[in-house]
Amino acid sequence: MYVLATAGHVDHGKSTLVRALTGMEPDRYAEERRRGLTIDLGFAWMPLPNGKHIAFVDVPGHERFVNTMLAGVGPVPAVLLVVAADGGWSAQTQEHVAVLDALGVAAGLVVVTRSDLADPRPVLAELPDWLAGTSLAAIPAVSCSAVTGAGLDELRHALAALATSLPDPDLEAPTRLWIDRAFTIRGAGTVVTGTLPAGRIRVGDELALARTGHTVVVRGLQSMNERLSTVEGVARVAVNLRGISSEDIGRGDALLTQGRWALSSTLDVLTVSTGERLPAELTMHIGSAGLPARTRRLGDRGVRLTVASPIAVTYGDRVLLRDPGSRKVIGADVLDPRPRRLARQRGAALRRGVELASMTDGPDPDGELRRRGIESVETFDTLGIGRPSTEPIGGWLLDPTTREELSDRLSVLATDHQRNNPLDAGLAAGAVGRSLGLPDHRLLAALLRAPW
Repeated sequence: MYVLATAGHVDHGKSTLVRALTGMEPDRYAEERRRGLTIDLGFAWMPLPNGKHIAFVDVPGHERFVNTMLAGVGPVPAVLLVVAADGGWSAQTQEHVAVLDALGVAAGLVVVTRSDLADPRPVLAELPDWLAGTSLAAIPAVSCSAVTGAGLDELRHALAALATSLPDPDLEAPTRLWIDRAFTIRGAGTVVTGTLPAGRIRVGDELALARTGHTVVVRGLQSMNERLSTVEGVARVAVNLRGISSEDIGRGDALLTQGRWALSSTLDVLTVSTGERLPAELTMHIGSAGLPARTRRLGDRGVRLTVASPIAVTYGDRVLLRDPGSRKVIGADVLDPRPRRLARQRGAALRRGVELASMTDGPDPDGELRRRGIESVETFDTLGIGRPSTEPIGGWLLDPTTREELSDRLSVLATDHQRNNPLDAGLAAGAVGRSLGLPDHRLLAALLRAPW
């Protein structure tokens, strides 16, 4: 399956287009259908000639529902940007494009709708100028009418080409399902839905709820109304859960493979552009979640974010920082999902910013261990950067340079103790470990050097 989200100004025909393509009603609520206004996420799908399907996440276009729009597009790899021929480019279209650009969405298709009401060619001609400099600058465009059906076949072919150009998901990746709906079905219990971008979910799996760490069991799975024993990314999926009430789970939560994700309320990110002014408090969006966050500048592009509750993040995740007051959005890449506290020294934040700026060439597990000195294997494995070349010692990773420095300090301690206490049997391991700042006394043996 391939999954696309819609985007575009309110009343430009997003839901009408999805309805025409799929034969399904994306507006789930009677009020939406009565008002002709999407106010929550809608879902529909259509078959492709290759036997696979495209699923659509239909998002609201009204400016009041930007948070809902973000919850829909956040986990989705591609977009269907809708612009009405009789409406043209608008401020809300621009805001949606700014959101998609900040999220780094580069795959998609522009559809100029309502070609039965106005000539689409002027809008098509203006699109390159509007999209210039954004992540969507190179996406193709088509025009159609959802009312008359003109251009729908061309659109279907364009969608098939777009879908087959998307990268294959990593089916061995750990599960992270961002939840966009949670409800109760009589006789079945709690059901959640979301877009699975990679990995697999199987009936019987035990998953962790990101916000609390609570363990839940997968009781059943559905995709496109079909009961399945396994669902693989990319897919829209409904998961029937045992072990939790629908009142205790909801949009913005995530279901995770246990022990494979960093759950952190503090993370270090690097903004995609320089010189951006950030308020002290803003909203951080990732997946279907939007969380209040406090910011601390780390140099020119580095930012330390402290969010209201633990969030499942990994190296390379793109987050969106939004100032609700100004409606300005900024993209940022997670470079450290579990950063250590800054030293209480003048210039510590600036030095950390320089470190972050040097971490943009891809994962560097040896470099990260060098920065940390000592780290548990469990914590390091959740950073999303792989293992360093150093061998673990009793569940810990010890940087070689740090090891030498600690060995030197141990030698000094031992020499001083022997000089000052010549009749003493020796240093107590616990006291030495505390003096050296070792998190586990088992590391002490690794610091011992032969006397010759």
